[in-house]
Amino acid sequence: MDRIIGTYETDGHMTEYSIIGDGTPVLVMHGGHSNCYEEFGYQHLVDHGCKLITPSRAGYGLSAAGSLDDAVCGYVRLLDHLGLDCVHLIGVSAGGTSAIKLASLFPERIKTLTLQSAVVGRWLTAEHTEYKTAQVIFRPPFEWLTWTILKVFGNASPRLSFKPMFSSLSTLSYDEAKHLIWEEDIEAIRKMNNRQRSGKGFLMDLDNSAAVTESDLKRIKCLTLIQASINDRSVSNAHAYFANLHIPSTTLKFYNTWGHLIWLGEGSTQVGDDVIAFLQAYNERGSLC
Repeated sequence: MDRIIGTYETDGHMTEYSIIGDGTPVLVMHGGHSNCYEEFGYQHLVDHGCKLITPSRAGYGLSAAGSLDDAVCGYVRLLDHLGLDCVHLIGVSAGGTSAIKLASLFPERIKTLTLQSAVVGRWLTAEHTEYKTAQVIFRPPFEWLTWTILKVFGNASPRLSFKPMFSSLSTLSYDEAKHLIWEEDIEAIRKMNNRQRSGKGFLMDLDNSAAVTESDLKRIKCLTLIQASINDRSVSNAHAYFANLHIPSTTLKFYNTWGHLIWLGEGSTQVGDDVIAFLQAYNERGSLC
């Protein structure tokens, strides 16, 4: 995929972003440990006429760290800079928090909202082992070492390194999930580990998840598609149910993919097709912006 990388600075606040494709503008809030170089699910959208704008969220890549509200205002200024009055919005995993705040605070800028394996409220807290571990291995500067080890191990032995990564993403055992895993998923995970970094962003994501409230969800005016795997270990299905309960106009879809990364393996094609159908149905009704 051809990718244009840019930066936009206003009031001393730097936002890094990428643009892929040409057509219907879609703003993507990437997941945790990611940045504007994200790839999961992108090719299918680009192939169906979408232009994907992906800012490195606050604390990731070259984007400045800051409060969630400041970051959301920065994304709106980025849309202004790009001359985009209104966009479709996708929130992925830990990026769900940013997407929800954006759709809630600036409803006039959002055509539709799609939440994929998304965090939509309080997530990992101090009582969780995963939270305590993250505070050590994903805290700067140690996060650089964590991702370097994963990268080196993954590049040296992609198949061997896939299994421990799989276990962190799926509630299924590896044997239970074998029929859902595609051979190319192993390479996709290897490439993921080569582009991932936590920066200051991931620990901010953990704190920011508590900032999303029922009131934020209820203020969302646009049609919303919620997508999640029934086998997701990283983000509980309770988040999808919570969003479906409190966002006024939703469609909730669960998939029997092998885990959190719903763009990989058996069932992933349906995930992509459902997003395209959702966006196309909106466009056929005509823009409200």
